[in-house]
Amino acid sequence: MFISCCSLSIPELNFTPSLINHNSQVLIHQNRSKFTALSNKVQSFGQRDAMQLGSSSKPRIRNCMIQSFEHVNTLPFSDYKFSRMKLFKPRYEKSSLFSGDSLKSSNFNGSTLRSEDLGCGESERNRDFALMAKTVMSVDNLVEIGGNEGMSRGADDYDAIVIGSGIGGLVAATQLAVKGARVLVLEKYVIPGGSSGYYERDGYTFDVGSSVMFGFSDKGNLNLITQALAAVGCEMEVIPDRTTVHFHLPNDLSVRVHREYSDFVAELTSKFPHEKEGVLAFYGECWKIFNALNSLELKSLEEPIYLFGQFFKRPLECLTLAYYLPQNAGNIARKYIKDPQLLSFIDAECFIVSTINALQTPMINASMVLCDRHFGGINYPVGGVGGIAKSLAKGLADKGSEILYKANVTKVILEQGKAVGVRLSDGREFYAKTIISNATRWDTFGKLLKGEQLPKEEENFQKLYVKAPSFLSIHMGVKAEVLPPDTDCHHFVLEDDWNRLEEPYGSIFLSIPTVLDSSLAPEGHHILHIFTICSIEDWEGLAQKDYDAKKELVADEIINRLENKLFPGLKQSIAFREIFSNNGRLGHQRHTGGI
Repeated sequence: MFISCCSLSIPELNFTPSLINHNSQVLIHQNRSKFTALSNKVQSFGQRDAMQLGSSSKPRIRNCMIQSFEHVNTLPFSDYKFSRMKLFKPRYEKSSLFSGDSLKSSNFNGSTLRSEDLGCGESERNRDFALMAKTVMSVDNLVEIGGNEGMSRGADDYDAIVIGSGIGGLVAATQLAVKGARVLVLEKYVIPGGSSGYYERDGYTFDVGSSVMFGFSDKGNLNLITQALAAVGCEMEVIPDRTTVHFHLPNDLSVRVHREYSDFVAELTSKFPHEKEGVLAFYGECWKIFNALNSLELKSLEEPIYLFGQFFKRPLECLTLAYYLPQNAGNIARKYIKDPQLLSFIDAECFIVSTINALQTPMINASMVLCDRHFGGINYPVGGVGGIAKSLAKGLADKGSEILYKANVTKVILEQGKAVGVRLSDGREFYAKTIISNATRWDTFGKLLKGEQLPKEEENFQKLYVKAPSFLSIHMGVKAEVLPPDTDCHHFVLEDDWNRLEEPYGSIFLSIPTVLDSSLAPEGHHILHIFTICSIEDWEGLAQKDYDAKKELVADEIINRLENKLFPGLKQSIAFREIFSNNGRLGHQRHTGGI
């Protein structure tokens, strides 16, 4: 089975937990040994040698050589059989134990293994060795797993493999793990999170992506991050953001989107008193859609069978959503609002959500964001956005599943049209009953399944798709005194011309998370995270010297604009600066990397 989870989606599957406890280790004994794999307790043994699975090793004893293609972190037995490896190759001619042999019928050194069920008891084996397995996982430590190094496989090792540890991938993995599935998450970098990750420099902790966090409240059905954390027993301390965003727009239009809906409406209608009824009518329709969404247990908006089941529980709400499904926010706004500048403001509202104007933004998507910021509010996690992924990764490990870092998946392995495993860039292969991709659809279908026939729905999508912009991102540390005491956390800046809203470098999104959590920066300093859209075509074909010079020039222009509009003296206050982009050096891509 193959599932792409490019958006946040919680699978509804049930698994029976394995009988076999992973909490043991590989031991070599010289005189006497036992094999133990009990489901509820672990027996310890005196130990002469400790052997790491994952390499060919020769014990000190002269009777056998142990070859394994599994790591100590993985269970070498599955469904009472040895899985996809030749586990032992003793030196004695008559002694052999091969992959796929049943424990009840195999023999070792001429001794039948009797009828002991793995996971249900213990039995004395060949006097020269004992084998046990151990599962260990720490979010802060890299986990090395051997894979099968291209060897033939037997039973599947995992119930599911998830490609990528972005929030969507981690939610899918943890939801499966809490239902008893054994899950392996493969992450190409050294930390989890993807575009919701973090990095540290010179005492600063920077969010890789946005710091405006939706779905992090303690009420309703749309707080999916809170629900995902709770499923694995995690809870994060958050700081409420009093203002979702402060708009700085042409004609000196300044609008704060307050946490309280009534305060926001009061401020907006004070700027457009002649459009008060239109404002209330447009945002009223947004609330109608949001309330329908919030009444449903929406674990997925993409699974027809699941949605069909929800229809029978809440038919009116589902019919409401069906009515608005083909409609965009711009057309609905124009039903009630005539003022061009107010319509441009609604374009900006949608742009910070989807990087497109209101006429191109689905009404359901716009409504979810424009209302949830008031219903649940924007809440920033203490310690930074990267803590969400770290907490989910820890919860996943606590449920007995694993994350393998520095694991660059290059191919999804198919058998008779079915996804059965993955291959890494270093040649290792892993297999599972279900393969889930949290890579972008471009990487999933363009790289991991390169050369394979596209599903019909993907063909249709690619025909209609309009390429979204890339982002130039500037991370800065500045002296705290450059910011006024009442500075908001998030700002959107478009100074002079509404027509520049969607142009490269036309608008600027600014996040200052240290306004909420000062622990992210050294004392007396703030973090500024600056985004602006850019076009990959602007950077193609440049020599490295010209490329670097242009990068610095664009960053200087953006910073000058912020200095003129918001923070006089900004350039002189900079203590740290780095420039990144999600477009890569040449190719148009969707993950964060250095520009």
